[in-house]
Amino acid sequence: MTTASWAGRTFEAEVGPVAHGGHCVSRVEGRVVFVRHALPGEVVRIEVTEDKGGSFCRADAVEVLKAAPERVSPPCPLAGPGLCGGCDWQHAEPDFQRELKARVVEEQLRRLAGIELSVVVEALPGGPLDWRSRVRLVAGKDGRAGLRAHHSHRVIALDDCPISVPGALEPVLSRRWRPGSELEVTSDGDGQTHVRELGLVRGKRRARQIRGGLAVQHAAGRDWKLDAHGFWQVHPAAAETFAAVTGEWADAPRDGLVWDLYAGVGLFASVLAGQVGPGGEVVAVESGRRAVSDGERALSDLPQVRWRSGRVEHVVRELPGRPSVVVLDPPRSGAGRAVVESIVEHEPSRVVYVACDPAALARDLSTFSAHGYRLERLRAFDAFPMTHHVECVALVVPETVGGPGHDVARGPTD
Repeated sequence: MTTASWAGRTFEAEVGPVAHGGHCVSRVEGRVVFVRHALPGEVVRIEVTEDKGGSFCRADAVEVLKAAPERVSPPCPLAGPGLCGGCDWQHAEPDFQRELKARVVEEQLRRLAGIELSVVVEALPGGPLDWRSRVRLVAGKDGRAGLRAHHSHRVIALDDCPISVPGALEPVLSRRWRPGSELEVTSDGDGQTHVRELGLVRGKRRARQIRGGLAVQHAAGRDWKLDAHGFWQVHPAAAETFAAVTGEWADAPRDGLVWDLYAGVGLFASVLAGQVGPGGEVVAVESGRRAVSDGERALSDLPQVRWRSGRVEHVVRELPGRPSVVVLDPPRSGAGRAVVESIVEHEPSRVVYVACDPAALARDLSTFSAHGYRLERLRAFDAFPMTHHVECVALVVPETVGGPGHDVARGPTD
């Protein structure tokens, strides 16, 4: 029997726990409803926005009947039902946003990896606004640049964006563009704004640099020059913070062999190179050719860094030797079983995993566990305030630590 779609219908609902993805869980007439723009414990009127006929549907809270004490007025007028999809938690106090993210990390670790852990999400310097240094916008039918509505191709035109670096979007928002063009905006470490337009020209995707092109960033005691639209951390304080934690937990031995997987331009490789010294070796693996060339140039003074260009899942199978430490910073989808299994086959003493998605991290930790490695320490950071995203750094070590090259500094889990 086919149930009629609930799309467009409204219900009164009591909101339950937070879930991964920027929404909370409610139940209406026996069905799970993922509700955006609500907080746990609230009573709201919801409007169903998506119903594919399964056991769950999606909805927006369009009226708050009983508010949670942590609810605040969003700083952006476009952060609401049916509007901009760029933020998830503007209606929550910043401290409570971090508490919600901590609950999500805990739940993902417990459900996907069987790990019970109390998590604290740490704030980065600078506050919840004015932090986003990289933004990708799209031009609507009228040529105005904006962001898409949640789960929609509809473009919400912007006049400003309070989470973005002040002034960075002005060169894009102050003019009209070819409808459908995507616009990449980067504010670099020197405060320079770089703009690139991506659009269809004669049926082919073309990139046109409007302003800048070579960004300058500062982290780990170095000045970096790289493709302005290549990978770099979005939050201005993130690169320095993650490099410091990674270096502390890697603690690579002098003259040792270490791997930096998904190396980008070599941020972590530079830290590891300082630890192993001129007599050691850091193998940096990265699939982006431009990132490799930028990294080779940036770290030309560190001959102990050896670059390998290619997809990590292919290159890692061919790497010789037994690294004492492996650092990896995979994309949002995670490293995956094949990469994790290739790592553990080489029996490193420490693995430092930088993760931008707690579900992917938990899945990979489960694979590590199945091959005799355990989570030793974890720190979580609010590198994306107002959104549901959270960055974690995990230290993974063998279950049984002992023997040559397997001395691990132990301590309580953070």
